[in-house]
Amino acid sequence: MTRLLFSLTIVSAVLTAFTTTQIVAGESPLDYKMKSLTGEEVDLSQYKGKVVMVVNVASKCGATPQYAPLQDLYKKHKADGLVVLGFPCNQFGKQEPGDAGQIQEFCEKNYGVEFPMMEKIDVNGPGAAPIYKDLTSAKTLPKTTGPIGWNFEKFVIGKDGQVAARFGTSTEPDSDEVIAVIKKELAK
Repeated sequence: MTRLLFSLTIVSAVLTAFTTTQIVAGESPLDYKMKSLTGEEVDLSQYKGKVVMVVNVASKCGATPQYAPLQDLYKKHKADGLVVLGFPCNQFGKQEPGDAGQIQEFCEKNYGVEFPMMEKIDVNGPGAAPIYKDLTSAKTLPKTTGPIGWNFEKFVIGKDGQVAARFGTSTEPDSDEVIAVIKKELAK
């Protein structure tokens, strides 16, 4: 009986510790400073209170045409409080080989991208940018944890600064399910 109580106490302590570290008040994937594609420091906390879509992007990927609906979403819902943040990444098939100037020129020329673009980063592994370590950590919604699978994975962060949804590469930015989440978060 003592052993059972001891085991239950340990399990209870572990579960309590786990649940209290899931989402700590005040912590958000937007609690970081990053560099923009042009090298300027960007305090992501300026986007708290808005709905933010974070996307790891690449210029030479089969999903690269998703830049167009991302730009359309941004243009259509910017006044409502939506921000799209693009994070170029070369970790998947080396599909983002360009430097900052080349990436910026490609995005503007081919897709008219006006939403904020950040510097090229890693999204997986020990060198992953802190925002991506946060987005894929156990403190986010359980179904959104785990490494990024490919280019153009999309995270929607609600006005509360927490991850509201994660969508894989095959889910288009203007799909009904993405639009539903964005509208729901904008209405809060």
